[in-house]
Amino acid sequence: MSVYLRPYYGRMLIGFIIKFFGTIMDLCLPWILAYMIDSIIPQRERGRIYLWGIVMLICSILALTLNVFANRMASKVARDTTETIRHDLFERILWLSNAKTDAFTKPSLISRLTTDTYNVHQMLGRVQRLGVRAPILVAGGILVTLTLDPVLTLVLISVMPLTMFVTYYFSKKSIPMYTDLQESIDKFVRMLREDIAGIRVIKALSKTGNEEEKYDALNKEVVTLEKKADITMAAVNPATNLFLNLGLVFVVLVGAYRVNAGVSEVGKILAFLTYFTIILNAMINISKMFVIVSKAIASADRIMEVIDVPEEVLPQICEKISEDNAYIRFDHVTFSYHSNTIVTEQKVDSDLSDISFSLQKGETLGIIGATGAGKSTVAALLMRFYEVDSGAICIEGEDIRAIPTRRLREKFGAVFQNDTIFEDSIAENVRLGRTLSEEDIKQAIAHAKAKEFVEEPGRGYDSRMNVRGANLSGGQKQRILIARALAAHPDILILDDSSSALDYRTDASLRHELSEYFADTTKLIIAQRVSSIMHADHILVLEDGKMTGYGTHEELLENCEIYREIRDSQI
Repeated sequence: MSVYLRPYYGRMLIGFIIKFFGTIMDLCLPWILAYMIDSIIPQRERGRIYLWGIVMLICSILALTLNVFANRMASKVARDTTETIRHDLFERILWLSNAKTDAFTKPSLISRLTTDTYNVHQMLGRVQRLGVRAPILVAGGILVTLTLDPVLTLVLISVMPLTMFVTYYFSKKSIPMYTDLQESIDKFVRMLREDIAGIRVIKALSKTGNEEEKYDALNKEVVTLEKKADITMAAVNPATNLFLNLGLVFVVLVGAYRVNAGVSEVGKILAFLTYFTIILNAMINISKMFVIVSKAIASADRIMEVIDVPEEVLPQICEKISEDNAYIRFDHVTFSYHSNTIVTEQKVDSDLSDISFSLQKGETLGIIGATGAGKSTVAALLMRFYEVDSGAICIEGEDIRAIPTRRLREKFGAVFQNDTIFEDSIAENVRLGRTLSEEDIKQAIAHAKAKEFVEEPGRGYDSRMNVRGANLSGGQKQRILIARALAAHPDILILDDSSSALDYRTDASLRHELSEYFADTTKLIIAQRVSSIMHADHILVLEDGKMTGYGTHEELLENCEIYREIRDSQI
């Protein structure tokens, strides 16, 4: 975390110096007051009284001005540092491999981007404001009181070790508690995310009662952990107050005895009590700061856990297969979601075992099989979302592990299952931040057979979509997603169950557009319907991650029983 503060060390040092002098001005006020009461007022010299009154006024103005200026600098450092941390964390999340994303879980990543960065921001601001001022008030107050009355100062110092021990002990104990609390919040966010996304299903199946019970259980878990951590840290303030107030009582008793004995003066005792109050408040602020620091340490560890993840999807040195004329080749590819120690959030597809096929440029591969057969895994491996366990995947004879990630992904246009429509215009949903012309967008929408509803009255290319495309039908959403994949004229097009909501006529018309206008694009069409892939150059049939058939539609009808069963079940 220190690497993020390094660019601001100079600004922080200036802020600390300003804060230091502002705090010194605060410490001067009680001393000046004591001097006036004991030395100037008894002499009844109005001129000197007015003079020192002006000095007190100047000290007050300087203390206010310097502290406000330093606080503003501290806030700016905290804001800018947190902005950089949040940017780097978001950038790292975007480049995490799918395996790491599954391991961290999406709700946890969201929590780290929001709650954890907020805790770090609070800590950075508080440490700069109170982390400098409070210790100076404590140390400076003790030093000044030594000049006033060393005996009373020793009484004050005697209670300091107890307060420091309490603060350190409970702060150290609370850090793992706040870590457990954040993990519980991750689970809580995950459930909320799932329930809000599937609220229509919950209502349709009358499962609101069941979800309320799950919500209550997780809510109680969060509350219990938060209560446990807060109760632990709640002991700091009362204990600190107890020890310091006991010290104050002893100071009053000893001070009264010393004044009565004539070895001390009223002004000094008054100033001493004022300094004691300053020290008391400073110690309370330090104890509060430890609560924030404890949360921030737990949050910073969670943030750096993601930022420090080494880049997994890096180009590797792989042998060039120059004699291979295939554009895409899977060569005995085997993959398992549980091949390493990463535990995924959920296994969304089957593992793959010994998958081999090849495609020439412009050819179409249809992939079909039962749910969970491994169809989507083929596409994920081709785009290098996961690393193969054995075998190789090549594009133009080059192992994809040797291709830089950005250059590899730029070859693809893809539509995935349950893909995302953003809360933006139709045109921006198709453009998605790429340098595409208006003509490219309109052509892509026309090729995706979406023009008919995009240009209907009340809509248009600039009409705004609701979150997740809630104001579109299922088929309309799929056509916008297909237009997005086609807009950049990709070398490889992946359509993963992207026509399931289309009627047969629109599906057939879309296939015609692809064959006529994207003849040079190599296509992988993952489908549940035989009609969507029966015209493909090659068809791959998967069952439990294994190849059970490969060939044309006619060849598979003759040689693959599973394919025949799928076809017959859909007639």
